[in-house]
Amino acid sequence: MMRAMVHRGPDDEGYEELPLGGGENHGALVGFGFRRLSILDLSPAGHQPMFNPATGDCLIFNGEIYNFRALKSQLESRGVVFRGSSDSEVLLHALSTWGEAAIEKLHGMFAFAFYDAKSRRILLARDPLGIKPLYVAALPGRLVFASEVRAVLASGLVPEDIDMAGIAGMLAYGAVQSPSTVFEHIRSFPAGCMQWIDTGSLEGRSTPSAKRYWNFPDDRERVHDDRATAAEKVRQLLHDSVIRHLVADVPVGVFLSAGIDSTIIAAIAREYTPRVTAFTVGFSSVHGVDEVPLAEATARSLGIQHRSIELDAARLPDKWTAWLSGMDSPSIDGFNTYAVSSRLAREGVVVGLSGLGADELFGGYETFPRAQRVHRFIQMLGLFPAGLRSLLATGIEGCGPRTGVTEKLVDLVRGDPSLRGICLSLRRALSNRRIESLGLSAARVGLDANYLGRGSDRVDPLLDGDPFNTVSRMELSHYMSNTLLRDTDATSMQNSLEVRLPFLDLPLVNYVSALSGKVKWDGHHSSKVLLRQSFQEVLAPEISRRTKTGFSLPMGEWMRDQMRDSCEAALERLEVVPFLDHNEVRRQWQAFQQNSRSIHWSRPLSLVVLGHYLNKMYGRRQERVECVGSPE
Repeated sequence: MMRAMVHRGPDDEGYEELPLGGGENHGALVGFGFRRLSILDLSPAGHQPMFNPATGDCLIFNGEIYNFRALKSQLESRGVVFRGSSDSEVLLHALSTWGEAAIEKLHGMFAFAFYDAKSRRILLARDPLGIKPLYVAALPGRLVFASEVRAVLASGLVPEDIDMAGIAGMLAYGAVQSPSTVFEHIRSFPAGCMQWIDTGSLEGRSTPSAKRYWNFPDDRERVHDDRATAAEKVRQLLHDSVIRHLVADVPVGVFLSAGIDSTIIAAIAREYTPRVTAFTVGFSSVHGVDEVPLAEATARSLGIQHRSIELDAARLPDKWTAWLSGMDSPSIDGFNTYAVSSRLAREGVVVGLSGLGADELFGGYETFPRAQRVHRFIQMLGLFPAGLRSLLATGIEGCGPRTGVTEKLVDLVRGDPSLRGICLSLRRALSNRRIESLGLSAARVGLDANYLGRGSDRVDPLLDGDPFNTVSRMELSHYMSNTLLRDTDATSMQNSLEVRLPFLDLPLVNYVSALSGKVKWDGHHSSKVLLRQSFQEVLAPEISRRTKTGFSLPMGEWMRDQMRDSCEAALERLEVVPFLDHNEVRRQWQAFQQNSRSIHWSRPLSLVVLGHYLNKMYGRRQERVECVGSPE
């Protein structure tokens, strides 16, 4: 398991076995293994698994606790003596001192396992928004957990049975939807939750479930500040967040694009770390134009060091193959992050600050106005009888060729009319009809009409049905959590690079989420109104007026040209999946080849990614079978 995750921690490793339970359970063990990426306290004092010498408690911890210095002061006032300067040691003593109550004091990104020596139990926990991953496989008499699916499988203790629901959710949204994975026995531990594990739970005598320790603010916690007051508080909260996110014993860089999110972070970082370096990845060799010139001008105006790194267009298809081969969970997202991370890692960057999270909190996506427009339209349709709405959907289907747009419109008319349902529909990769034709109807695989299972998001309680906040919470708990955070972590850590997200600092998230949507949005098409007002003094007019753009690559062209053979080989590998209609797989691929304008490349890519992932899995299984059967 540890060898499977060397990329996450190339600097150090540690393994310990500890007794679990007592009495008649004598002999039960827990093994704690860790791979370390050294960022805070580079000395041996930061080694994990880490023990509390006074209690015998033990910790393995992935992530960063950004308020560890404040917690350390509180613990020192209680007589705790520290041997090193790491946040890991602070977390260990906090858990030894306060027990599970310590978790609610944490501001950071984390997944950890804590061994309580007195009770011989294990406490598992994950950060509120799910920035850091944690996967668990619970089987009779054993529990396996790790930061990656591949490590759980590497244990050899977990069957590799495929989960139809996990595959259906992946095809529906382009990424596997929590808590499912592609494997029946492996689940994603829920964000914002903790759980005690003991021998009783392993042997089936007790079934303690994960307990939620954090949720979005409800109406009782609503904040009634006006926009001017809110702008001042956002400015202070983000300043505090960036200061904490800069703490490291290795150089920290800022990922600088030409947008407002990274510009704000770079501007704040410059105030507190004069030697901060901003990195911009250029792709003019791919597109002919990119964000480098404006980013360079921004860096000059802020007075910070800046380095532009050009992606090699000729090598991008090879990187695409490497991205697919290194994938821990199938997803159509993440190649851009992988290409950037691999390039920055070659420059020796270990920690980088990213602007991820600002769009979800402050309304940077087109889904914010679009979902509300569609919701009003669907509400109007609700005045008509159900039979007439069904006829309308049928008419839309028959009015022209089956394109992604028409299929999505049909799903909107026939589907969940709530604002939540509309947000989900707008994030879909494959339509209901496409998935059903593959043999994976929602009813067949045990999912709801949105191709989700129970506990797949945390969007209630809502704030008085506030539409902006409804969309924001859907984007935070669904799209960001299941796709952006998972893929950012997986692709950056594949390159031994830690990405930190100041916009997702818990005090900032709690405050902004409790504000009325009217404070964060002006009701028109202006995006991130509150954030722009908060930092108008550092945003140059050309940046403030700039519409949101993305780092896009010619994926569709590659799939029809350089990568066509690779894509078709991956699709052929889907024939090992008995519950998929293989003729329909070929039809969808051929339709994309014949008319790429009517089918976005992300749709066939979901099938390609799945086929490539399963090919890798079955290739490993075949290699293992051959090794077991050989004389050696």
